[in-house]
Amino acid sequence: MGEFELIRHYFAAAPCAQGGEGVALGIGDDCALLALPAGEQLAVSTDTLVVGVHFPHNSDPFLLGQRSLAVAASDLAAMGATPLAFTLALTLPDTSADWLRAYAEGLNSMARQCNMSLVGGDTTRGPLSLTMTVFGRVPAGQALTRSGARPGDLVCVGGELGNAAGALPLVLAERQAEPSVAAPLLAHYWSPAPQLALGQALRGKASSALDISDGLLADCGHIATASKVALRLQKDSLPVSQALQSFLGLEDARLAALTGGDDYVLAFTLPGAELPGLLAAGWPIHVVGRVEVGSGVSLHDREGRDITPAVRGYQHFRD
Repeated sequence: MGEFELIRHYFAAAPCAQGGEGVALGIGDDCALLALPAGEQLAVSTDTLVVGVHFPHNSDPFLLGQRSLAVAASDLAAMGATPLAFTLALTLPDTSADWLRAYAEGLNSMARQCNMSLVGGDTTRGPLSLTMTVFGRVPAGQALTRSGARPGDLVCVGGELGNAAGALPLVLAERQAEPSVAAPLLAHYWSPAPQLALGQALRGKASSALDISDGLLADCGHIATASKVALRLQKDSLPVSQALQSFLGLEDARLAALTGGDDYVLAFTLPGAELPGLLAAGWPIHVVGRVEVGSGVSLHDREGRDITPAVRGYQHFRD
């Protein structure tokens, strides 16, 4: 099967590639055309997943299709953007019809959940690699960024942490667990739910935000650097699931929450006055620390002792 036949058969014909709100022209020309309402800005982000680095060689293609789009769409959530569309650059070692069909179905499933349209991309031969570029829209001047945290703000997260890191030994077949424990961890790894609605709800309220991909400590470091402040986290405030605690024990569950990565949960800073209204609206917000004068990120126990671990999160290029 040739490149263009592959695109037409598996991707251009998918329901998510039939256009939608904000898509003036989709697959078929040299470029897609996106239409933005007056007074809105375009948010753009790119993520690449590589076999053997981000997922195992024997990964289920349907689950991989879901995951590959979800992790990219999470960047739109972090900016408070409303999703519009995405492109897919797909590098394949061969053209297995069964693999392509299942991958396209998983991709379409997540695209429908995120209300996003596939508008283009590229295919080539090589080691399996998946690159998504996502597009969203946000009212001018209202995008959430990493640079607005101020001393006195609360440090918050939008849900439980560490589940994907806990799932990794299961994904790699290094450990087994009872279905009641394994199922929620694996679901978080393979089908993360980008917190798009929460990101939009935080517009005009959160002072800074990002999504957690490399671990809470590492990613909070980006806020601390961009905002020129210190983030002081409390160990006992970390939200970890019962499944993760059952699988790893409480202390290792907390370590996974701090350094494991792949959560795709929002971390953000918030003036204290904004918290009650958001909680009353039902958002799953957990306060895990406070912004202070200074620099960097630190972890403290209930007695106030600094217990920051040496390894703070995942890095692709580590000395």
